[in-house]
Amino acid sequence: MLDERKLDVLRAIVEDYVATHEPVGSKTLVDRHNLGVSPATVRNDMAALEEEGYITQPHTSAGRIPTDAGYRLFVDKLSTVKTLSAAEKKAITSFLGGAVDLDDVVRRTVRLLAQITRQVAIVQYPSLNRSSVRHIEVVTMTPRRLLLVLITSNGRVEQRIVELPKDVDEQLVADLRSRLNTAMAGQRLTEATTSLGLVADNFAPDDRPLVAAIVTTLLEAFTDEMGEQRIAVGGAANLTRYGDDFERNVKPVLEALEEHVILLKLLGEATHPQTLTVRIGHENPYEELATTSVVATGYGSKSEALATLGIVGPTHMDYPSTMGAVRAVARYVSQILAES
Repeated sequence: MLDERKLDVLRAIVEDYVATHEPVGSKTLVDRHNLGVSPATVRNDMAALEEEGYITQPHTSAGRIPTDAGYRLFVDKLSTVKTLSAAEKKAITSFLGGAVDLDDVVRRTVRLLAQITRQVAIVQYPSLNRSSVRHIEVVTMTPRRLLLVLITSNGRVEQRIVELPKDVDEQLVADLRSRLNTAMAGQRLTEATTSLGLVADNFAPDDRPLVAAIVTTLLEAFTDEMGEQRIAVGGAANLTRYGDDFERNVKPVLEALEEHVILLKLLGEATHPQTLTVRIGHENPYEELATTSVVATGYGSKSEALATLGIVGPTHMDYPSTMGAVRAVARYVSQILAES
């Protein structure tokens, strides 16, 4: 176990390296931080931290930089999540509050998160299998063509066109609309598919072929959407903050970002809207992301995440500010979806 003085030295090293991206020496620490000890004592503490694996010497200079273990200790014990200023909170509310639908919410969120953190932002669309049916609308386009609109509890809107084998009258459409909503409103989509399959049985035999065609289209929409996991990615240009070593650091990360399966797995661990997940360097399961850290959390209701969002950036990121931004944006998105 490290004593408080060595922990203070580690905190100072992490903060300075994040700010300057330059190895930190003992004299610099004494000059910049009120550690209350001599440079010689700081050097001894740095030697102990290096022996424990929390810092390392990148080359022959006297400076040291944090290791993954050093960042982990900093995140777990030494840092405090930074709260956003009143101006930042107002800006987030204003920007996200202007969204017109779920797709717009996701687009605005990924853009905002990338701007605030100056990292690569990743936002998963709410999963339909975690949502419920809010409303089903049936709109007559022509006597043989209907527009089906599914609105879910998380604000997602899915539309399907159904071609009918014969003309349909408005009374049947109105009856179908009423019965669909009575049968499925408020149900989870996984449960609603069962109720949907029984709807046609409540109609007259002559009307059942038409109703069956509509029900089949809705079932296909449910099946397709529940199996789809979509994500939005923004801020890839922020990777230039890595520096000039493109081939070694940036290129592998860009290639990993193109694999949505990888991103979904990284975000998938953040399953609760009240908990932040931070994976640092080699804690990531993919070698391509060994020089990065991932900060993620769920968003949705207080008890259950509808989906996840987060950022990917270099291990030398500003963890307190980044964690604060991810948490704050997730809370605002949750609030917007709850009010929509």
